Amino acid sequence: SIQLGKGRKCSLRSLLGMSDIVLECKNLSRVFDDGESSVSVLREVNFAVQRRERVAIVGTSGSGKSTLLHLLGGLDSPTSGSVLVDGVNLATLSENQRSGVRNRKLGFIYQFHHLLAEFSALDNVAMPLLIRGVKRREAEERAAHILGRVGLEHRLTHKPSALSGGERQRAAVARALVTEPAVMLADEPTGNLDSESAEQVYELMLELNSGSAGGDGTALVLVTHDRDLASRMDRVVRLVDGVVDELVP
Repeated sequence: SIQLGKGRKCSLRSLLGMSDIVLECKNLSRVFDDGESSVSVLREVNFAVQRRERVAIVGTSGSGKSTLLHLLGGLDSPTSGSVLVDGVNLATLSENQRSGVRNRKLGFIYQFHHLLAEFSALDNVAMPLLIRGVKRREAEERAAHILGRVGLEHRLTHKPSALSGGERQRAAVARALVTEPAVMLADEPTGNLDSESAEQVYELMLELNSGSAGGDGTALVLVTHDRDLASRMDRVVRLVDGVVDELVP
């Protein structure tokens, strides 16, 4: 940020007329209809996430948390409303264009690791960079570095079947973070880890969130049942029956 005098600050992005909002949903609704009945899972959800902001999404089972996360990541399409990633409306893009936005702007961590069984940990983590067009040597160097940050520097050549459950989840976290995305969407990102590994992963997310690892900083949006983790976020979005019930600063 830039000091403007009398304690006021302004980001360079603001001075250049660039928005600090990296993720936004407007009047977002999702209805599932099987032809005989319909279920309204999300109803007119509105909120925005600022660059480097940390937001927790909480709520009981069935409140719409996972559906919201899928919509924010462009993995599902809303019944009505819109999702904007860095100002780009996902609904205006082709599937190939949405895939490009996901690769460049978003990182995903879910409860299950979804690693590719036939590839090593290094290959799995390097994959998003290779898809982007990064040269293999650079991609592998960056992948090895991030795997070291999550304590897997000695497991680079191991395939998922040779890794423990916790190690597989840490490799999945490394894969999501290796591209230094604008926004990371996470569903219980440390739920399967022991306390030491969970703290290590969380500190890595904070490092990218602050921009200390390079880039503009990664905004974090995570679904969690962990009250301690939620309390460490900047803001808590509570979903009740598909509606934003309250925003807790």
